[in-house]
This record gives sequence, C-alpha cells and structure tokens, in this order.
Amino acid sequence: MIIGTTKELKNHEYRVGLTPDNILSFVAHGHTVYVETRAGEGAGFSDEAYTAAGAVVLDTAAEVYAKCDMIVKVKEPEPSEYNLLREGQLLFTYLHLAANPQLAAELIQRGVNAVAYETITDKEGNLPCLRPMSQVAGRLSIQEGAKYLERSFGGRGLLLGGVPGVERGKIAIIGGGIAGTYAAKAAVGMDAQVTLLDINLNRLSYLEDVFGASVTTLYSTEANIRKCLAEADLVIGSVLIPGGATPKLVRREHLKLMKKGAVIVDIAIDQGGCCESSHVTTHDNPVFIEDGVVHYCVGNMPGAVPYTSTVALSNATFRYAMQMADLGLEEAARKDPGLAKGINICNHQCTNRNVADSLGLSYMPVEEVIG
Repeated sequence: MIIGTTKELKNHEYRVGLTPDNILSFVAHGHTVYVETRAGEGAGFSDEAYTAAGAVVLDTAAEVYAKCDMIVKVKEPEPSEYNLLREGQLLFTYLHLAANPQLAAELIQRGVNAVAYETITDKEGNLPCLRPMSQVAGRLSIQEGAKYLERSFGGRGLLLGGVPGVERGKIAIIGGGIAGTYAAKAAVGMDAQVTLLDINLNRLSYLEDVFGASVTTLYSTEANIRKCLAEADLVIGSVLIPGGATPKLVRREHLKLMKKGAVIVDIAIDQGGCCESSHVTTHDNPVFIEDGVVHYCVGNMPGAVPYTSTVALSNATFRYAMQMADLGLEEAARKDPGLAKGINICNHQCTNRNVADSLGLSYMPVEEVIG
C-alpha cells in the first residue's frame, strides 16, 4: 500500500500522524510512504529523519494526497483539504464527526473510507486510540485550569494547592473516564480538593479504591452537579459518548451558580462539549468569559505538547494502520471487530450509529457495507 502523512493545518497543531519509527516498520513490510515536507518539524522530527527511515518527502500536501491509498493524520481534515480527498481513499485520523456535519457530508459525498481513532475498540470494549490523548488532555486540563485561575486571565486569583493558612482550591471533575481519571491524578498532585462525578457506580468504586480519601466521588445527578458547580473553583468537563454528541450537563443557567472567576475546562469540546455555553477556541485565543466564568475550550489540547502526544498516539494507532496496510481495510475489519467499529464512513454510507443519530444521517452497519 502507498501511505502518506501531511502537515496538520489546525491552529497550533504540531502533532504528526506518523513518526520515523513508523516509517521504518511500513517500509520493512514492503509499503511505500510519502511525507509532506516539515510535517513532523513541530513534534521534533526532521525531514532528514523521515528520509533516513525510508520515506519520500514531497513539497506539498496535494502531492501526498494524490499519490497515497491511505492518509494517516492526527486531526480531521480542514475545509481547504476536502478537495484533496478522493473516492476510495482511506483516511485514518481523529474525526469527531458528531460535531462536524460538513466534514461528514464531504466524506460521504466523496466516497472516502474514513476510520476514526476515537471509535476503535479493543477486546474489553475500551477505546485504545483515544486513551493516550485523553491521558494527555486530562493532565493538561488541570495545568491549564490552574493558569487561567490567575487574576490576569480573568480568574479568581486562586492557587489551587493553597499555602499554609489558606484554603486549597476546589476542583469538580464531571466524568470519570480516562481523561477524568488523569485530571484527578494531576489535581491530587497539586494538593487541590477534588470531587469526581460519574453515573457508573462500578467506575466510582474503582476510582475510590485508586484515590482513597484524596478524591470525593459522587453519583452524577442534577442536584450533585449543581452543588459541585456552586463550590468549585475549577470545573473539568470530561464526558464521552463514543462517536456521539456530548450531553450538555452544564447548562447556561448553571453558570449563575458558580463563583465569579471560576474556570471551566471543557475537554469534551471535540464532540460538541458538555457545557452548553462552550464553543471551540484555539491555542491563540484559548479562553472566553461568560457570566463571569472563564471557559477554556481548545479543540486540540494535546497539540500543545506535540512530542509527547505524537509518540503516545502513534504507539496506540500504528498497529491498526499496519493491519490496514497489510490486509486492506475490508479484510482488516473482518479480522478485527474493534477496528471495524472505527469505520465511520465507508462506500458513501455512515457506518457508525452514534454519528448517524447525532447528525440525522441514515445508518448502515459496517458489516453490510464491507460484506
């Protein structure tokens, strides 16, 4: 197979879809790899490193798209890239289609076979390609939240860990998945007071075993959400429905309950966000203030730490890329049902039910599409 990766176009997105180590493995399996010049520069990988690994470096993304059967990226294509996509081409990246109806329509119309990192599952039903970026985003959410609590950014002017004689900051984490768990780890490390809410009692029991008295766990109800919002200095939104739009658990009316200068970090913004007042922001302009509450809603948080994020992501995604390169999409999906769940668009059909339901599209099971 002919495989390619291009420079990401999203604001301050420095990650790259493939590392030089990935190239070495592809070439060893007899595949050809093209890389757009400077694609890996932001993550610390030079064109020379890709060339030494066996890739061919091309001047433009258009050249890479034109030559390749499979494009491996990090983020969804930007509108300027839509015309580069073609019928039957395999796109392997984060897609988050529930929050991007225009891209979904383009992929369907153009006949692109689109495999989303965020809906691939393993044998236990976990999301292995989402996990590493959830880990990064969870840790970053506390780091960024702590920064925007500073008064110069509109925050309360509060130090999360406090100092002797001053009360420590209070953090409410809504959603106890991977991102929420890693947010809790970082928050505990800062000596903050942490409350974590989830609707899965088994998950809450597990988290209580892990964190002990360092974290207070609460079942996520309207009453408990309101109570936590009223008390919190920092709120982390880390709710996930794989492939689907995120429920708006923090509504605009809730903002009036919160302290002036409190901060919300909406990790779920890629899927529409779990705060009704959220909208996507960028690393250039990461926050906005509504009803006195600072909102941080950067859609590509892990892009701020591109080396760590690129290596962690490729550790998780590469084996699936190799399966598809060696076997082709259809055979790889037949052999690995978890990979099949990553197929969101195939042969002009939407093959993920959560995406279809979120966007009002017709749904066709992937098994029927690939045969």
